[in-house]
Amino acid sequence: MNSYDVAIIGSGPGGYVAAIRCAQLGMKTAIIEKYATLGGTCLNVGCIPSKALLDSSHHYEDAVKHFEEHGIEVPGDIKVNLKQMISRKQAVVDQTTGGIDFLMKKNKIDVYQGLGSFKDATHITIKGEKTEEIEAKHTIIATGSKPSNLPFIELDKERIVTSTEALKLKEIPKHLIVIGGGAIGLELGQVYRRLGAEVTVIEYMDRLIPTMDAGLSRELNKVFKKAKFSVNVSHQVKSVERKGDEVIVKADNKKGEEVEFKGDYCLVSVGRRPYTDGLNAEAIGVKLTDRGQVEVNEHLQTSVKNIYAIGDVVKGAMLAHKAEEEGVFVAESLAGQKPHINYNLIPGVVYTWPEVAAVGKTEDELKEAGVAYKSGQFPMRALGRSRASMDLDGFVKVLADKETDEILGVHMIGARAADMIAEAVVGMEFRASAEDISRISHAHPTYTEAFKEAALAATDDRALHI
Repeated sequence: MNSYDVAIIGSGPGGYVAAIRCAQLGMKTAIIEKYATLGGTCLNVGCIPSKALLDSSHHYEDAVKHFEEHGIEVPGDIKVNLKQMISRKQAVVDQTTGGIDFLMKKNKIDVYQGLGSFKDATHITIKGEKTEEIEAKHTIIATGSKPSNLPFIELDKERIVTSTEALKLKEIPKHLIVIGGGAIGLELGQVYRRLGAEVTVIEYMDRLIPTMDAGLSRELNKVFKKAKFSVNVSHQVKSVERKGDEVIVKADNKKGEEVEFKGDYCLVSVGRRPYTDGLNAEAIGVKLTDRGQVEVNEHLQTSVKNIYAIGDVVKGAMLAHKAEEEGVFVAESLAGQKPHINYNLIPGVVYTWPEVAAVGKTEDELKEAGVAYKSGQFPMRALGRSRASMDLDGFVKVLADKETDEILGVHMIGARAADMIAEAVVGMEFRASAEDISRISHAHPTYTEAFKEAALAATDDRALHI
């Protein structure tokens, strides 16, 4: 039987990063993955493939709608080759997951393929092509999450699908109904809308991306309506039925009236649930919460002291980069170091176009906490860089403490917001004031000038270009 200092169950961004950091710190490390490829949901059926399709569909939309204005003439009709688009997406996935294989070999991490389950606190049974058992002084649970479903919806994975199936459809839907107005549903909805599908979004809450700042929701709603999405908020879905190649969705609107939607595909995107199936964790004393999450303390330690848990399977936002930070945190804790994670400063991003990104507190959260704050906002359309690229939608908003001027939250929607938010994270990690950002020279012309201008607007309302 092979013995290890650390075994990690699950090879998503949390798991494989934890494994690498453990190995860097001199621990003998094993990683266990039940699927044939490493990388978990994010690399195989989540972050990476969805971004590949978003980029491909963005290129197509630019060719159809914007090339002529840029003075680019394309002879003949521009057509979508969905098979090639899906094939390119898969090539990106294969290259990325192959990179994880390389990193495991480089760091001398033993990889076991099979379902890992606890025999006891220090022994793990792995059921794959053969059944094996390993011993581990410490174990990190990094088993991630699976798409959630509503109890009355039968997912046939052909016409009524989750994000996993939506990433490999064999045809462009005529009418895609998306249940859920969060990041995953909106990103995939935008992919197929660009390719020519009619798209209807049904959201239970009173706005799109309901966990983010209300101003971002309003702006994104405008963008989607301009793109001829049918957006239906405050609608409670009560039935989804397939009849041949047609899917019928019935929902109650905010007046309690029944509304019917008909399409040929339905994407159920109502969040994700922690995945602990087959772990046998509870049998050895690992406690789960009433939401199915692994219960952990501030050190990400479970109720069994040598077992830790990270990522989607524990409390907090289900984000790949949050899982990575937690993986590094546990590895360094096991090595006797004193790492830290500031959960308030883990950014959230929606990869639609324009992109949506945020870090820190929303206005609603500050109001609820009774914090006196000031707000500065700057529109992307006032930037020379935005006019040059024709990316005019969106804004950057800076929220700062009314007395100290410390930045408490940054919320942005616009071109490259996913990349721009990093400057806000750095600033807030060092407790920057709005004035600090406003006095930093930003290259011209860039999108990030909007952050500087918003900071100026929050500092005595002195934005320069509006």
